[in-house]
Amino acid sequence: MIKSRITLKQLEAFAFVVDTGTFRAAASALGTTQPNISARIAALETALNETLLIRDAGSVRLTENGEKLLRKTREVLWAGEALIQEAGRQELIEETLRLGVTELVACTWLQGFLRLIREAYPKLRIQLEVDLSTTIDARLMEGRLDLALQTGPFTSKAFASDALGQEHYCWVANSDLIRHVSAAPSLTELFDLTVLTHAKHTQACAALQSIATARGLRSERIVHSSALSACVPMVLEGLGVALLPERLVEAEVAAGDLHIIDADWHPEPLSFFARYAPARAALYVGKAAQIAKVAMQSP
Repeated sequence: MIKSRITLKQLEAFAFVVDTGTFRAAASALGTTQPNISARIAALETALNETLLIRDAGSVRLTENGEKLLRKTREVLWAGEALIQEAGRQELIEETLRLGVTELVACTWLQGFLRLIREAYPKLRIQLEVDLSTTIDARLMEGRLDLALQTGPFTSKAFASDALGQEHYCWVANSDLIRHVSAAPSLTELFDLTVLTHAKHTQACAALQSIATARGLRSERIVHSSALSACVPMVLEGLGVALLPERLVEAEVAAGDLHIIDADWHPEPLSFFARYAPARAALYVGKAAQIAKVAMQSP
């Protein structure tokens, strides 16, 4: 019996140092200090009588035996979590889920997702990052995020990509401006007005710019906002018509403050995915991905 010579905290520290690349990053992810992580790794190496990691300047790398023992380490951690799940004691999981989401998720169904996560894992802490999909993708690849709720395209295919659903776009205007728009306007008619939309880097805005160029429309009519949420008050004030995700403006449309425009062109819908690394992620990360699908598809 190994009794108390090897602990789950030591194994967890070992796995996190490998996944994040440094002792400092592992300490940050686990909510402890770098000396604590160093002490746990040292105790584990002493108990196993093995050198698991080679410390280089600013980074670490696995030894040959460390590579083999890492796989067993993950199996032990997964087995411990599976035991808790089987016993129905999810409240014993007091970990941190490092979550990255795009602004559209943050502005729409993130609150529902967080509520469902809290119901499933009452003591799971959420460390949230809201950023561009490309930035979130990079953070996931670096091992600095556990779960990303984002749109494609993706730099790497070495992660699980669970489809969550799609977000469709719509054209909207406020009650005053809608009077100046015909029942089924062409894109040309809309470009006689100011066109409000979100940041230039997005797929929809790239498509809008492309179709405007193809039709010879004045692209300077497009006014971008780096903050997606800022577009809603702008269109409410009548500063222009807006091309925005439907879910972002559904409350304003339902209240009659904004009105849908039946235009002759819309960009392709955004496809969202839950992305994580199943080869290293805790079991609750995969469960969180499943919860994200429920949250996105809930009204």
